[in-house]
Amino acid sequence: MSKTNFDQTQKDTRERILDAAEQMFMQNGYDGTSMRLVTGVAGVNLAAANYHFGSKEALMQEVLRRRLEVINQERLRLLDEAEARAGGKPLKPSVIVECFFGTLLRVAADQKAGGETFLKLLGRTITDPSSFIRTFMAAEYADVLERYKQALFLSLPNVPKEEIVWRFHFMLGATSYAIAGTDTLHLVTDWQVNEGAVSQSENLLPRLMSFLIGGLRAPLPDTSVAPPAK
Repeated sequence: MSKTNFDQTQKDTRERILDAAEQMFMQNGYDGTSMRLVTGVAGVNLAAANYHFGSKEALMQEVLRRRLEVINQERLRLLDEAEARAGGKPLKPSVIVECFFGTLLRVAADQKAGGETFLKLLGRTITDPSSFIRTFMAAEYADVLERYKQALFLSLPNVPKEEIVWRFHFMLGATSYAIAGTDTLHLVTDWQVNEGAVSQSENLLPRLMSFLIGGLRAPLPDTSVAPPAK
């Protein structure tokens, strides 16, 4: 086998392991997924997984990294373009929200970028992360979150910065549950939901954007009111 063919074979094996791990972590969670389960689904031996990743923790990080790098680069590109069009003026909050959260939702329409499998994995990971994943995610998001935070500060000059940070936190939480699927909805209500419509990014995106922008623009809370006595 030539070196070129060998390198391609190794690359294909690595991608098969990542695809299998993405699916298994999404279905079973990090703790419920073993390296043997992943290699069985990928159709490779355990030695191959250890060669490429070394540990389950490193495998999980790489599953997230290969998708998040693409998403975050696109987020920065879109923000750069929006700021260039604005010519130095503050962006509208809706534009910032669409660039950040809309980019993520559009992944669901692109199976090459992970599709709904990765979205559900990301939603599950964010809402119930292990400590090492929290550290990893903080590093992956650091640059893009700083850029978007500053854009929001400029966009909402009359809103205290602390309030903007809190609202962005709430927006992240809402998005995490939305992309994780409707399992939580079924746990808390017997309302009927059209699963097909909810799972499609073209339907979820406008619903979520309307909700997020409404929350971002909501009246400021009256924090001077003391909580009721117990």
